[in-house]
Amino acid sequence: MFELDIICVGTLKEQYLRDACAEYQKRLTPWCRLRIIELKEDAELIPALPKKGWRCALCVEGKQQTSEEFAATLGDLPSRGYSNAALVIGGSDGLPEEVKAACHARLSFSKMTFPHQLMRVILLEQVYRAFNINHGGKYHK
Repeated sequence: MFELDIICVGTLKEQYLRDACAEYQKRLTPWCRLRIIELKEDAELIPALPKKGWRCALCVEGKQQTSEEFAATLGDLPSRGYSNAALVIGGSDGLPEEVKAACHARLSFSKMTFPHQLMRVILLEQVYRAFNINHGGKYHK
């Protein structure tokens, strides 16, 4: 089974955000083993990155993709030799350059700025949508 880590700086403070994340975690269980790794500070990011897995930094200068393109990106990883991946969300100041440099890709969800806590929910929804697309589900329609 594919393993996916969402690595984040900071914890979710609001219950409604924790509830939304928990719902998407539950929905993803048929398709992947999902771990959400919460770190206290940026300095912990590099050691938390998987050594052999595919790594993607979420940052404003990253490439924007449609939901279908993101699904294809995730769906193609096993054929490229990856059985695990990490998507990295920085704190309120974004990600340090050395973390971005340690990643295989950079992804931007928009030119707009989102609160980093809300970004976790948005990311999980798009990951769920991607797996649903890749498995022929009806959620995306």
